[in-house]
Amino acid sequence: MSQPQVSMPLNDTPEQEELRSTVRALAKKYGYEYMAKKADDKEYPTELWKEAGELGFVGVNLPEEYGGGGAGLLELSIVQEELSSQGCGLLMLVVSPAICGSIIAAFGTPDQKQRWLPGIASGEFISAFGITEADAGTNSHNITTTAKKEGDEWVLNGQKTFISGVDQADAVLVVARAHDERTGKLKPALFMVPTDAEGFSKTQIPTEVMLPEWQYALHFDDVRLKDEDLVGDSDAGIFQLFVGLNPERIIATAMATGMSRYALDTAVKYANERVVWKTPIGAHQGLSHPLAQCRIELEQARLMCRNAAARFDQGDLDGAATAANMAKYAAGEVSAKSIDQAVQTLGGNGLTAEYGLARMYAASRLPRIAPVSREMLLNYVAQTVMGLPKSY
Repeated sequence: MSQPQVSMPLNDTPEQEELRSTVRALAKKYGYEYMAKKADDKEYPTELWKEAGELGFVGVNLPEEYGGGGAGLLELSIVQEELSSQGCGLLMLVVSPAICGSIIAAFGTPDQKQRWLPGIASGEFISAFGITEADAGTNSHNITTTAKKEGDEWVLNGQKTFISGVDQADAVLVVARAHDERTGKLKPALFMVPTDAEGFSKTQIPTEVMLPEWQYALHFDDVRLKDEDLVGDSDAGIFQLFVGLNPERIIATAMATGMSRYALDTAVKYANERVVWKTPIGAHQGLSHPLAQCRIELEQARLMCRNAAARFDQGDLDGAATAANMAKYAAGEVSAKSIDQAVQTLGGNGLTAEYGLARMYAASRLPRIAPVSREMLLNYVAQTVMGLPKSY
């Protein structure tokens, strides 16, 4: 079977340039200070999310017939990167339009698409995504959340952990294992579970990462669902799942590269203005070279993100998977490195509230851990790309 021919323009089209400029203007209107205050006040960035939805940014990748922008993941990655470059990236962009929207648009029935996609596109309906379990980690084959068919209903039982934005969400797209009546075995299946469903409960997980979007543990105790809550085909659940996970990696990559840009912009501005011994500190190679290295690695990660998004948008799903995993690794590394070097450039000021870097220091670890760890990304490249044997 021949692979799709993929073109990847290295520069933005005029439409993409306009999108980037418009999103950046919105991001500057809110900025880091807005997000920090929301986190301190334990509030969501509702105003930013609402305005982004009204301007068509949240659903830019979703089909026009369901209220979306009719563009692709490349455009959604532009939205996420530009927001993040101003210190106000939105974690739920990774989840609601990228993962859930992509899966529903690809596999949902016409009724499901009409039911959920317009709200996801406008931002008025938010869907969280539930896959991670404490005893499964990144091994989705060990998921123990199960859905059993009883009459005309599915009965969901189990639990999930580190699920983002659940109290902001109207529903959670849950990855479960359904009983196959023909074989008696379990197979992956995806269910849209309303957050107000009977038997559904959530518990916030305390973390030291100060973001205005929080993590939750979920519990499903005989949650009853209808067939119309089963997304797509229960026989193709694993394929459907990975069609959603590749967009997750791509938009998470865009968020990480945006964070890196924010850190480097802050450091460069400071290094140009801070004068010691009559010389701006940025003139010293001990500071300028590490910052330049970060900038080079940032541009590499941005190109890798663009490649992954272009492959996904043009239907090269196998190529998109490889590119998305590589891009996610590169972005995670450079975001952590850039923020670390930015703090070092500012010295003591790098730890003050004024510059907004210290708070981002803990957040810079997230792209190296979630939604998939750097170690599992390296496993993927070693085994899938290079043909090396598995250790597990």
